[in-house]
Amino acid sequence: MVYPLSKVPVRDVFPMLSEIPDSPETLYIRGNLPPPDNRLLAVVGSRNYTDYGKQVVDYLIGGLRGYPITIVSGLAIGIDGFAHEATINAGLHALAVPGSGLDDSVLYPRSNYGLAQNILKAGGGLLSEFEPDFHATQWSFPKRNRIMAGLSHAVLLIEAGERSGTLITARMAVDYNRELLVVPGNIFSENSKGTHQFLKLGATPVTTPTDILEVLNINNTQPSASENISLSEEERTVLIALSEPHDQDTLVRLLKQPAEETLMLLVRMEMRGLIKEENGVFFRLQTIAVY
Repeated sequence: MVYPLSKVPVRDVFPMLSEIPDSPETLYIRGNLPPPDNRLLAVVGSRNYTDYGKQVVDYLIGGLRGYPITIVSGLAIGIDGFAHEATINAGLHALAVPGSGLDDSVLYPRSNYGLAQNILKAGGGLLSEFEPDFHATQWSFPKRNRIMAGLSHAVLLIEAGERSGTLITARMAVDYNRELLVVPGNIFSENSKGTHQFLKLGATPVTTPTDILEVLNINNTQPSASENISLSEEERTVLIALSEPHDQDTLVRLLKQPAEETLMLLVRMEMRGLIKEENGVFFRLQTIAVY
């Protein structure tokens, strides 16, 4: 399928972006723009990711399934790429902002060309201020970063070393008066030094999808529940038990399985939007037939 290129006015389509210094007047788009009522969340992080970083991406973005959110990222290798993949898997609108033009011949990085096509096939979009045949350069990435920070309502930082280029986007978010959200990391990891700097400076810590929904001012009651949703026997047991809130220990006793297995089940259910956890207590979100 061919995804034609079009040019859109920034002031009309991304009014928040038009307010930043040196805002472009127009942007090129391939694919679909964000739905007008969506909140935009930029997700950025290190190319030199850890398994922890990837798990965090899958958990947090997976937990936003069903909400009116567009996930913005830079199509880069590492956390950016995982963010796009998790967005597609969660059925959310994905918007990639590469540091190049949008022609197939120059799209950067080449290793993520297939991912860019998957974003388009899933109903997402590719966005750039550069001419379609522009090749990425060292200076084009900071310019790209200001676009991501400027058009988003909040920026989520997941893993960044002390000198990571990702920190540029985080600083821009602060300069543009956007909400900066930071996932705490391993205190012994080099990939946490940059993120922890911003936590010390007052960025909002994020450990659950609910934290993100609250910052974006989205009601965290799961929308559009399906009456025919597929449930495993364990998931059905949990939902029946959560006709009233329970802590994890209670659910372990009800399921009669090891605590570690129960925790993984609860994490998967939260990612699917079936339940939520607040202060160690689990709540049922979906109104579905479980009997």
